[in-house]
Amino acid sequence: MKRIAALFLIVCMAVALFAGCGTQETTPINIGALKGPTGMGMVTLMGEEFSGKYNITIESAPDVVTGKLINGELDIAAVPVNLASVLYNKTKDESGNSNIMMIAVNTLGVLYVLEDGDTVNSLTDLAGKTLYATGQGSTPEYMLSYLLEKSGLTDSVSVEYKAEHSELATLMASGEVKLGMLPEPNVTATMAKNENLRVALDLTEEWKNLAGVEPVQGCIVVRKDYFEQNKTAVRLFLKEYNAAVEYTNANQAETAELMAKYEIIPSAAIAEKAIDKCNIVCYRDDAMRTAAEAMLQVLYDANPKSVGGAMPGDDFYYNDANN
Repeated sequence: MKRIAALFLIVCMAVALFAGCGTQETTPINIGALKGPTGMGMVTLMGEEFSGKYNITIESAPDVVTGKLINGELDIAAVPVNLASVLYNKTKDESGNSNIMMIAVNTLGVLYVLEDGDTVNSLTDLAGKTLYATGQGSTPEYMLSYLLEKSGLTDSVSVEYKAEHSELATLMASGEVKLGMLPEPNVTATMAKNENLRVALDLTEEWKNLAGVEPVQGCIVVRKDYFEQNKTAVRLFLKEYNAAVEYTNANQAETAELMAKYEIIPSAAIAEKAIDKCNIVCYRDDAMRTAAEAMLQVLYDANPKSVGGAMPGDDFYYNDANN
């Protein structure tokens, strides 16, 4: 594990020198992320060698992270992409200026339908069945609703939501629930506990087929008031986060150990198997906006409430060339 930290630190030192900013900031950036894919890319920035730069906390529920972001406890947060848009709209002042800005897309599609059986091989096979799911009020719910509507299944599929991924995962692992929608890495962890489970549907592929865009599920946002006072630090974070994502994807066995250590994923074995299927990325600038805006537009067209009632304006999308 020390070798992991040493190798990655060398990468980040090179990034810092290239950026021309070194370690000027004396107050760490307070960063919040979620257990699972949105937090996985952060893992190599959580070591002691970065403690003077980044104070990263991992939470289980998005509302905890967003609450801390709004009240100023957090400066930067990794959240579901639709929630970022909701926060953008929610924090607008009387002049229409928002305090939330997206600085990166960090997670693409991670949703799968698992079945204990062999009756579901397409979306239409869900007709007449009860599908258990998680993520109510967030991107997973809106993605599922869109897929069912476009497939003409809204009235023929009963969806039962569980509050936590872990709750549904436990029910599926025990065999009590036979059909459920879960995100990675819960998919890998649950299948390891119940050999009768199989991946019935890859909702990333179903989404691409029906929506025609990439399914963006997670992003990183910053409070604008913090950014305006700490532009250099935020830019360096973006460079180091990009390096962290690249390192994570290229060194899966090593970084899986860290994911288990920081309780982002339950075990290193599960993390290593799940990393490829978690679609961890770091899209910035134009690539970020293209992917995120297309996803948000589909969600808005399906249900304006899913993105906070209105599509975000240009000021929502950070671009280094313009700042």
